[in-house]
Amino acid sequence: MTLRVLLADDQALLRGAFRTLLETAEDITVVGEAADGRDAVRMTRALRPDVVVMDIRMPDVDGVAATAQICADPELSATRVLVLTTYETDEYVAQALRAGASGFVGKGIGTDDLLDAVRTVAAGDTLLSPAATRALVARFLAAPEAGPPSDSAQLDVLTAREREMVALVATGLSNQEIAERTYLSPFTVRAHVQRAMTKLQARDRAQLVVIAYRTGLVRADQP
Repeated sequence: MTLRVLLADDQALLRGAFRTLLETAEDITVVGEAADGRDAVRMTRALRPDVVVMDIRMPDVDGVAATAQICADPELSATRVLVLTTYETDEYVAQALRAGASGFVGKGIGTDDLLDAVRTVAAGDTLLSPAATRALVARFLAAPEAGPPSDSAQLDVLTAREREMVALVATGLSNQEIAERTYLSPFTVRAHVQRAMTKLQARDRAQLVVIAYRTGLVRADQP
């Protein structure tokens, strides 16, 4: 299966460079390029890519607003957004996650890592595993600007094992790391996570993280 990617960046030179990098992979093709967030939303609706690689700082409609529009559109539920930016600040990362982005990476990323990032996001996972990202998510998704707390009863639909999986996802662990910690297979972990996402109506793992913090399942002051 070939993954269809839309690039959104206001710098034509960078779009060309990322197109070249992405198309070195046999399983990835770039179906379009957008110069701002408004075009990104319009082209996403027209082309239905698997992944939108989205810059944050763009004229007219920025990448966060464009991400929010794409992720809120039920007709685009199969499309994932990967934020690719030079601005890897706490504020931008938190905004992107709350808008519905499935991951974020810096523009200094290597070719292999960029390809893996696109594949990871397309598979329904998110890029929240590094320790620095774990601290970032814990700090900012628990902050007041992340939105009001959710009722912990929202978690009542989950089994004990599914609650455990959601909590571990929220600390930034990958499926493989969760499997090693719980002595389960990665396939079993993925199945539990997917069921939790379905029950909680979460678009992806990033939204599971938001739910975990807002319901109090995980707190920012936890180690």
